[in-house]
Amino acid sequence: MSDDDAPRGELMLRTLAMPADTNPAGDIFGGWVLAQMDIAGGIAAAEATHGRVATVAVDSMSFHKPVYVGDVMCCYAEPVRTGNTSITFRIQAFVIRGAHSGVRVKVTEGLFTFVAIGEDRQPRTIKPADA
Repeated sequence: MSDDDAPRGELMLRTLAMPADTNPAGDIFGGWVLAQMDIAGGIAAAEATHGRVATVAVDSMSFHKPVYVGDVMCCYAEPVRTGNTSITFRIQAFVIRGAHSGVRVKVTEGLFTFVAIGEDRQPRTIKPADA
């Protein structure tokens, strides 16, 4: 996977990496990146299933490059599988290095699976038209 890979899927989230999100080395925490990707996937899954969802699995995480303070992180979601009650998205995170540089770098990607849940907080069937 090269840095110039074009994002796949729909842009679901853009956010700015801030100093409060850094580890002792000054890079952005991997957990912060993972959380942003989970939020992006949750938005995509809720839209696709027309309702509430919960994250049930995070698979195949690959961290390619660090994220720095001041980077604009962009998360893209692409559906890869829809089951009876769950939906899986490939989430890619790219950053724009420097606010006005336009340089885009893929920093991480992973597979996130969400289960559709009803008002009773139990899994619900995803209707074919939902996905």
